[in-house]
Amino acid sequence: MTATPATGRPAVPPLERSGLDRRCALVDRFFRALCVAASVVCIVPLAAIVLFVVLNGIAALNLDLLTKPPRALGTGGGALSAILGTLQMVALATLIAVPIGLFAGLYVNEFAERRSARAIRFAADVLVGVPSILVGIFVFTFLVLPFRQFNAFAGSVALGVLMIPVIMRTTEEILRLVPGSLREAALALGVPTWRTVISVVIRTAIPGILTGVMLAVARAAGETAPLLFTALGSRLVNAGDFSRPMDALPIFIYVNARQPFPALNQQAWGAAFLLLMFVLTINVLVRARTLGQRAG
Repeated sequence: MTATPATGRPAVPPLERSGLDRRCALVDRFFRALCVAASVVCIVPLAAIVLFVVLNGIAALNLDLLTKPPRALGTGGGALSAILGTLQMVALATLIAVPIGLFAGLYVNEFAERRSARAIRFAADVLVGVPSILVGIFVFTFLVLPFRQFNAFAGSVALGVLMIPVIMRTTEEILRLVPGSLREAALALGVPTWRTVISVVIRTAIPGILTGVMLAVARAAGETAPLLFTALGSRLVNAGDFSRPMDALPIFIYVNARQPFPALNQQAWGAAFLLLMFVLTINVLVRARTLGQRAG
């Protein structure tokens, strides 16, 4: 075996080199196949759920489901009260959560010291992982029990609590991506720090912040447990009165799916299809926005 003139190391014979190449190719193919199999395992459950809900829900989708309130004992009706309730409570929860999550993310990234930022970040991460039913019990204790009345405002607060850490963490991560040179340029021109944050940092990061808000909205729209302890649900159409119980699509699905009447079971499938389309639409919009930012 002769040494190569450049490195002085022994040259690998052609036969040994071809055998080594074959082994590397086999290992590469094995791990490629393993990664493809893992990807399929991740995709199949989502595709199965979407297909299952679409096949069962699209048959129950009709004008009555969208325009009529529910009726008792499986005598028809629709999910109008649940649709309006979901839109109202999610909207109010967004109004509650966005300012808190936005300002918390701004404080952690722009103004907080390292220790306080680490503590707030840890608290937000823990809150993300807290089961939603515990949030429902917490809000029930402070906003339902004292007034002896289930109400939509308590449901909105519960959804807002679930949204806050998501908005805060996404806001913080997006603000980290804003170049420091933009801040330095504004400060060099004599712009105050608060004005720099509002006019430069937030304006630059607003597309990413909106993406985080949309993801939080998608999560809140599908929550059931907190609403069972707070808004409770109602067969009456409640438009704008947050002091009374209010229906929502997750509660409508939960209640009707457990009924012994086939008509109500079909309505549950139709409501599940509507909720799935709402969540998928938001996620598609988020993905499209992200791809547009990457392309730009």
